[in-house]
Amino acid sequence: MATDYDAPRKTEDDSESIEALKERVPDKLSGSVDVEDSDNPSGFELPGADLSDLELDVVVLPPQEDEFTCVNCFLVKHRSQVDHDEAGGAICKECAA
Repeated sequence: MATDYDAPRKTEDDSESIEALKERVPDKLSGSVDVEDSDNPSGFELPGADLSDLELDVVVLPPQEDEFTCVNCFLVKHRSQVDHDEAGGAICKECAA
């Protein structure tokens, strides 16, 4: 027997109304709104904000022996990702595709 998966399926369990379901489940979003973001405890940053006084501590590693920089996308990739070498440098498999 073929089953029509697009046909609406109504069973006795589906007879509850939306209002009855809303009463059973507490509304967690109503009431207070949590505006504090744990990822950004200092507040909201607007696009284009002046970040010139911000110092970042970043460790930059020199290129490793098993890495290359693609001359097309300028990403550092593992040697296994080399598609071909040109006169100017190596091209990764993603850029060659």
